[in-house]
Amino acid sequence: MSTDALGNPVTLQGGPALAALDDFVEGFIASEARAANILQAQDDPSPLVQAYCAALHMFAESADGPANARPFVERAQAGARDTTAREQRFIAAVAAWVAGELPRAIALHEEQAREFPRDLASLKLGQYHLFNRGDAPGMLRLALHALPAAADVPYLHGMLAFAWEQCHFLEQAEASARQAIAMRRKEPWAHHALAHVMLTQGRLAEGHAFLQDVSPTWTGLNSFMATHNWWHQALFALELDRADEVLALHDQHVWAEVKEYSQDQVNAVSLLARAELAGIAVGDRWRDLGDHLARRAHDHVLPFLDLQYLYGLARAGRVEAARGWLASIEAHALRRTGEDAVVWQRVCVPAARGLLAHATGDWKTTVEALGHALPRMVEVGGSHAQRDLFSQIHLDALVKGGHLDSAQDILQRQVRAQPESKRLRRQAAKLYAALGLPGLTANFC
Repeated sequence: MSTDALGNPVTLQGGPALAALDDFVEGFIASEARAANILQAQDDPSPLVQAYCAALHMFAESADGPANARPFVERAQAGARDTTAREQRFIAAVAAWVAGELPRAIALHEEQAREFPRDLASLKLGQYHLFNRGDAPGMLRLALHALPAAADVPYLHGMLAFAWEQCHFLEQAEASARQAIAMRRKEPWAHHALAHVMLTQGRLAEGHAFLQDVSPTWTGLNSFMATHNWWHQALFALELDRADEVLALHDQHVWAEVKEYSQDQVNAVSLLARAELAGIAVGDRWRDLGDHLARRAHDHVLPFLDLQYLYGLARAGRVEAARGWLASIEAHALRRTGEDAVVWQRVCVPAARGLLAHATGDWKTTVEALGHALPRMVEVGGSHAQRDLFSQIHLDALVKGGHLDSAQDILQRQVRAQPESKRLRRQAAKLYAALGLPGLTANFC
């Protein structure tokens, strides 16, 4: 029996599929574009190959993902009886994902992490699902299951680093990220985790220099990893008031890869929105992004994505399209059941109403609707850094709506946590001037 690149036995119908299978396994955990090479073996009947092809279609994060993935899942299931227990469980997990049964998929990935801890493709996929549900402790638990058996794999330490960071264990996150990088300098997920740590701790100049130093290794990556790490570099530049660099990073990296892809689109929405909130004129950059968002069907794959699609459409001047998207979100939320319904109805819907209100200058509705959603926003998924966009929009509405006392309570705490941030200091100076506290204004100039 053959084994994959991590030593896991695999049941293959023919030898040529092994190279494509290894490209998927290694490419997936390394955030490299070669994971897509599995499609070169899509005619191979090996069940695990078929399951990997199905997963790749689901990663498109589009409404037609399940329909595109289903034929591959069905072929995988038809032959699963003759495969190993590990392969059978992975096939079942992907089938549950395609069927929309995410709790079952997550439970299967956790079983896999305990019983076959070197199946890091399964672990990474399990973390992906948990991340999209805001379950950072679950992400950490999966990675810790695998640690004793897969400590020799640098990518596991990168997965562990991000899970530690999302659980607010920043020192442990940095240690795991640095261990991954020491083992393999080209470990973009570990770079990403360390960037999160440095941003959270206010180490802005250090974070900017770190990403600049490792960025030459970002070759052959999938479009999300490439655009997202440059997005993090743009966040550091934004906090340091380097407006020209922010726009250059947007043009050359963040919005320069696969413009049809969900994650590339939300990276661009988030960066342009933050730039404008910081007072940077972005010119007509919303137009091209809006054109791409307008071609997207009302997917409703993940609430985190829907919120940014809606806001991006509105910021691009397509307000009627954004209103239609809001109505579609509201209708979709009413069709959901169980815990999923709670997230869509109690968090996503009010957040969407608040975002559309902000884009149209309705500060009162923004403050009320986003204020209702923010305490539970973790449930829509996304990282702390990504969800901070919603907090920034809420703060902007507080200021513009005249709630200066509430804005001061939020902003001053941020300034204390991020003393290097020139963006926050500039915002604080304007706020204290508006509050009639000119003596304090001098502290932020």
